[in-house]
Amino acid sequence: MPNAWELSVAEAAQAIRAGDLTAESLAEALIARTQANAELNAFVNFGPDAILESARKADLARRQGKLLGRLHGVPICLKDNIDAVGYATTACTPALVGNNPKMNAPIVAALLKEGAIIFGKNTMHELAFGITSNNAAFGAVRNPYDPQMIPGGSSGGTAAAVAARLAPAGIGTDTGGSVRLPAALCGVAGLRPTVKRWPRQGIVPIASTRDTAGPIARSIDDLLIIDSVVTGEVEERSKIDLGGVRLGVPKKLYWENLESHVEAACSDALKQLSALGITLVEVDLPDIEVLNQAISQIVARYEPRVDIPAYLSDARSEVTLSDIVRKIASPDVRHMMQGLLDEQTRVSTTAYSAAIDTYRPRLVQVFAEYFSRNGVDATIFPTSALCARPIGDDGTIELNGHRLPTFPSFIRNTDPGSNAGVPGVSLPIGLSPTGLPIGLAMDGPAGSDRRLLEIAAKMAEHFPRIRAPNVRPG
Repeated sequence: MPNAWELSVAEAAQAIRAGDLTAESLAEALIARTQANAELNAFVNFGPDAILESARKADLARRQGKLLGRLHGVPICLKDNIDAVGYATTACTPALVGNNPKMNAPIVAALLKEGAIIFGKNTMHELAFGITSNNAAFGAVRNPYDPQMIPGGSSGGTAAAVAARLAPAGIGTDTGGSVRLPAALCGVAGLRPTVKRWPRQGIVPIASTRDTAGPIARSIDDLLIIDSVVTGEVEERSKIDLGGVRLGVPKKLYWENLESHVEAACSDALKQLSALGITLVEVDLPDIEVLNQAISQIVARYEPRVDIPAYLSDARSEVTLSDIVRKIASPDVRHMMQGLLDEQTRVSTTAYSAAIDTYRPRLVQVFAEYFSRNGVDATIFPTSALCARPIGDDGTIELNGHRLPTFPSFIRNTDPGSNAGVPGVSLPIGLSPTGLPIGLAMDGPAGSDRRLLEIAAKMAEHFPRIRAPNVRPG
């Protein structure tokens, strides 16, 4: 058997069920590795004693012959905007440090029902409003492949923990790319489910019409398992014939101005997929950039005014939105959030209505017609136009000799599908010459999550497994 920390979700669950591994020994190995790599700052709240107690209970249940769930004894970490009893839900912002949930989020309840062990809460970009995970209050999360680089965000701690083999899998959240982007920059896999397909209660929100939680793991197979656990959909796998798969390649926007390493790796991946029998249909999504721009920031700058207070009310918290904004530590997040409340800068109801009632339906239609008219299962494109950049480049980054705004440069390819509410998946396909991970993404039709994952799983069989990052063994 490989080192315990190398086990996937499926492998760990099977080993525990067969008696080849105890939940306690797995937890001990992962705890030691997490503590040895504390400088990654992947965890904001980590309780070894509680984890070991849960693991011992899992082992006792097995010895007593009790019915075991699909995730029995498997540690899974959570982004710190997801409610789990026993852990504060801070969203890594100072005002919520004392936010101790009395109920588990439905997602957490589903994981626990199948025997999972909650393996701590992950550091994130403050309030999930950013992609660097450089948090002024709780510290920067570091990329396991190069600790001087960002892990992506806002689910940066979750992706870093999974990549560094501190946990087999984790749950993040994705509004404009916050699961898929850190997955790509950290060399792991991530799923953004169709909007509203995963339950959204018990999660500190940004924008209710865009937010969704999603899994991060080192294999697509593990994403399929976790998705089945959370949604209740049957775990049975279809037999995917790559010769019958058609993928759209939208060159406009998605394949423009790419970092050379990213362009080379993703172009080579397309050639490999074509050689495997996949039909690539090069056709653009019409008006995609204009429609996306008419929705994205309008929604993100309007809905938190309603959605965050609603979460606080459900949590019976005495903290207000004004309290949160006043105590925000990260300059980029403070600027964004202050604009929500300022009468002079906040988005009007008229502008929001146009984004939701006019432009979003058009964007949804563009995606739906693209899939149907071209007979394609999904679009395919680089998850990010560039690899990870240095911690501290919060305002601008360098790309092809130019300084460009950090946030839009990283979410450029993941944002349109988010606004359309369609499912998206990112899978690792290799490392750059400097050793930084590169991700390849697909967006599928609304509700096609399982088929999208199954196609990705079949594709992943033909891509080389990238090496693990060089971190302390624990």
